[in-house]
Amino acid sequence: MQFNAEQLVNAKTRKDLLAFAKKNDIAISKTLDKLRYEAELALLQSEFVNLQKWIAQNKMRVAIIFEGRDAAGKGGSIKRFKEHLNPRSSRVVALTKPTEVEKGQWYFRRYIKVLPNPGEIVFFDRSWYNRAVVEPVMGFCSKEQYDKFIVQVPEFEHLLYEDNLKIIKFWFSISKEEQQKRFEARLNNPLKRWKFSPVDMKGQELWDDYTHYKEQMFSKTHTNFSPWIIVKTNDKKQARLESIRYVLSQFDYDGKGESNISLLPDPNVIMRYHRSVIQIDI
Repeated sequence: MQFNAEQLVNAKTRKDLLAFAKKNDIAISKTLDKLRYEAELALLQSEFVNLQKWIAQNKMRVAIIFEGRDAAGKGGSIKRFKEHLNPRSSRVVALTKPTEVEKGQWYFRRYIKVLPNPGEIVFFDRSWYNRAVVEPVMGFCSKEQYDKFIVQVPEFEHLLYEDNLKIIKFWFSISKEEQQKRFEARLNNPLKRWKFSPVDMKGQELWDDYTHYKEQMFSKTHTNFSPWIIVKTNDKKQARLESIRYVLSQFDYDGKGESNISLLPDPNVIMRYHRSVIQIDI
């Protein structure tokens, strides 16, 4: 049973809607879950606005990297992170494939050019870690290029760390079954069809290859100064909330906690990488 037009018109408050639902035995659990999510998201976003202001005032440089398999929810999470931020001191970086000139340069150069300036937060929708997983799986780099990259990454990130650039590295973990569902949903939605590419099709076929290179990446590039943070993303909304909460938990900014929402991330959803951590995209 659903609400009729008269009930919706006569309901002046959320309390009225709940009363109608209870009286007429209308299932509204999904609606309530959505309302809770939106309310919690708004509070976390208000905290993030305070964090951005503090970062700008203190001339800090913050880079937040979003990595993971296709359809893991990276873009959707970045959208919620950035939704209410000042665009003058925040931006998204999503680089296209390198030009012929860039192919002849040091691999990290194109990323160095887009690192955050003082007072700025930069969200990387994929990053230099393309060479750690996607490129070797798809044959877009040679073994020599891959081996050199894996050796240089910790050194590169340590230089950034010593220069007081804060890097947060997220790996968005999704199960094979959920990825397939999201691919199918993209194909069936004309507004999201643009997100689907031939490379996505290979994601399911080459699942085990992605897993191999992902584990190699973690073992070689997870460090004390630049750790990997695993986010379980089969529940997209939960992943968005907990990834925002994690970033907020990493800074002692002015006005922290004014929204009275918990800033402690759920360890069942988001955790620092460790070999014993149970991942859903194995």
